[in-house]
Amino acid sequence: MVANKPVVIFALEWCEFCWSVRKMFAAAGITYQSVDLDGLPYQQDNLGTEMRAALRQVTGQATIPQIFVGGEHIGGATETFDAFNDGSLHERLAAAGIPCAPSGNVNAYSFLPKWIHPR
Repeated sequence: MVANKPVVIFALEWCEFCWSVRKMFAAAGITYQSVDLDGLPYQQDNLGTEMRAALRQVTGQATIPQIFVGGEHIGGATETFDAFNDGSLHERLAAAGIPCAPSGNVNAYSFLPKWIHPR
């Protein structure tokens, strides 16, 4: 993890769920480091694929994105949205010294693509 970016999202550049988490982070003023596993820097020697396999071993989850705060695994997009909505993400960010704008009445699921049906 980068010391000045203790929020890390392991993502794919083309993934709408990754875009949704990024939009939510931007709206909340959360700075983060994005490791885009399909990005050009990770294509050489199949590094992105190897990192994704290692990420699956660490998290037990095959889905992308996977989010970490202060080195602690939060989960994928839905777990991150749930943590934002219930306030526990704000608590984790505060504990790690990471500034975050108050969520107000914003539902994190509103950042998902419109083609996804409400749950």
